[in-house]
Amino acid sequence: MTIAPAPSLRQYALVTGNYWAFTLTDGALRMLVVLHFHSLGYDALQIALMFIFYELFGVFTNLLGGYLGARIGLNRTMNIGLGLQLAALSMLLVNPQLLTVAWVMAAQAVSGVAKDLNKMSAKSAIKLLAPTHTNSSLYRWVAVLTGSKNTLKGAGFFLGGALLTNVGFKPSILIMMLGLGSVWLCSLMLLKANLGRSVQKPKLRQLLSKSSVINHLSAARLFLFCARDVWFVVALPVYLAQQLNWAYWQVSAFLAVWIIGYGLVQMLAPLITRKVVNNASPNGFQLAHKISFKWQITLMFVPLALAMGLYFEWQSDAILIIGLGMFGIVFAVNSCLHSYLIVALSKSSSVAMDVGFYYMANAVGRLLGTLLSGWVFIQFGFISCLLISAALVLCATYFTFMLAHRH
Repeated sequence: MTIAPAPSLRQYALVTGNYWAFTLTDGALRMLVVLHFHSLGYDALQIALMFIFYELFGVFTNLLGGYLGARIGLNRTMNIGLGLQLAALSMLLVNPQLLTVAWVMAAQAVSGVAKDLNKMSAKSAIKLLAPTHTNSSLYRWVAVLTGSKNTLKGAGFFLGGALLTNVGFKPSILIMMLGLGSVWLCSLMLLKANLGRSVQKPKLRQLLSKSSVINHLSAARLFLFCARDVWFVVALPVYLAQQLNWAYWQVSAFLAVWIIGYGLVQMLAPLITRKVVNNASPNGFQLAHKISFKWQITLMFVPLALAMGLYFEWQSDAILIIGLGMFGIVFAVNSCLHSYLIVALSKSSSVAMDVGFYYMANAVGRLLGTLLSGWVFIQFGFISCLLISAALVLCATYFTFMLAHRH
C-alpha cells in the first residue's frame, strides 16, 4: 500500500476516528431503541416506524449533503454530523412519559441526518486524502475504512445491549454523549479547514445529472441494501426474541458478532477478489463490475436456502446462524466492491456530490427495507421476509449486469 504524506495521513486518521466513534454510538443507539421499546410491548411494525425518519431524512441528507460538502467543505459537514448526533442523543433524555413513538421518530430523524453527513464526508475524504496511484491501492483503502466501520457498528450493537442490561436506557444515552462529545471537540480543533471544498461552486441542478454508470451503480446499491434490511433490521431481532426466546443480551451479542464478522470480511475483500486488486488498468473497473455480478448471483441463493430450512423446521437456531454467516460473507464482498466502484468512478472535482447521490440510493434502500421488515414480518412472517430479500437481490443483479455492459 502506497504511503501518503504525513499531513494527509494525520487528516485521514482523524476523519476515520470521527467515523469510528460516530458508528459505535449509532450502532449502540439502534440496538437500545429496538430492545428497549420491544421490552415495553411495542410490536415490530411500531419499532420499524421509529426508524422511518432516520432513513427518510438520510435520503435527502445524502443528496443535499454532497452539494453542501462541495460548497462549504467536508470538514464542516462531518462536524455538523457529530453535533447533530449529540442533539439526537440528548432528545432521548426526556421524561419516560414523553418518550413516545413520535418523539423517538423525531430523534431518529436528527440521527439520520447526522449519520449520513458523517458517512458522506468520510467516504468522500478517502478520495482526497488516501494515496490512490492505482485501482488496487484505492480498493484497499476503501476496504479498510468500510470494513472497520462495520466492525465497530457490530461492537456498537453489543455495547447497546450490554449498556441496556447493566445500567438502563437513560444512563446508556449519557455515557454515549460524553464519549462522542469528546471526539467532536477534538474534531472541531484539528480537522483541516476546506477539505473537499470545490473550487467552482456546484449548481443545484447538478444534483441529479449523473452519468448512466453512476445511476446504475446507485440503483444496484438501493436494491442490495433493501434486500439486507428487509429481514435483518427489525424482523430478525424480534424473531429471535419472540420465536426462539433469546434474551436481549443474546440478540444484541449475536447481531454484534455478525456485524463485526461482516466488517472483517469487508477488510479482507481485496484478498478475496484478488483479480480486481491485481489489475491496475482502467479495465479493472470492468472486471470489478463482472465479479460483483457473480457475487450477487451467489447472494440470491442464501436467503432462499434459509427460507427453505426454516419452512421445513430444520434446527432453526443452527440454520439461522449458518445462513447469516453465509449471507454476511457474500454480502460484505458485494458491498465492498460497490464502495470501491463509487469512489473510483467519481471525479475528484465532484466526489462529494457523486458519493452523496450514491448513498442517497443506499438510504432509499434502507428505508424501504426497514418498512418492509416490520410490515411483512407482521403480515406474513419471517420466511416471507427472506423470500422478498432474494427477489430484491435479483433486482440488484440486473442493474449490476447493466453497469458492466455500459462502462
